Amino acid sequence: MLNIELLVEAPAWREVKDLDNLIERAGTAAMEAARSEPAPNAQQAFEVAINLSDDARIQTLNQQFRSQDKPTNVLSFPFEEDFPELATGPLMLGDLMLAHETIWREALEQNKVLEHHISHLVVHGVLHLLGFDHIEEQEAEEMEGLEIDILEKLQIPSPYRQT
Repeated sequence: MLNIELLVEAPAWREVKDLDNLIERAGTAAMEAARSEPAPNAQQAFEVAINLSDDARIQTLNQQFRSQDKPTNVLSFPFEEDFPELATGPLMLGDLMLAHETIWREALEQNKVLEHHISHLVVHGVLHLLGFDHIEEQEAEEMEGLEIDILEKLQIPSPYRQT
């Protein structure tokens, strides 16, 4: 089970129809696909905080945490807890930040359905919070393959197709 705490920081995000459901479906699909074995407790809940922000805020965070002075579509901040076995509520995976202007521009430039692009970036971000990465070529192939499988289940075409 994945609980998503959603914060809409940039009002322009409200233009997306059924945004809460779109994000919940994508996040839940990523979580279910990435879990290689069931949690010890079937009732175990996980939590992700997603902040729907804008390019200015994302650029500031990207500079502060990644030394990249530019906006990006999604930033992930995994939660690092020294003693996860002591947690009594949902296990916090971390935070995702999504940049409104960048995501809209990419969808337009890449001729992608906006809702599909948002779903892909939520899936991508949740996978990062679960420990997946794409720095090394083999890791990238594994992560992209998993993303494609997850999105296919959501009836969304591969974001890596040629446009």
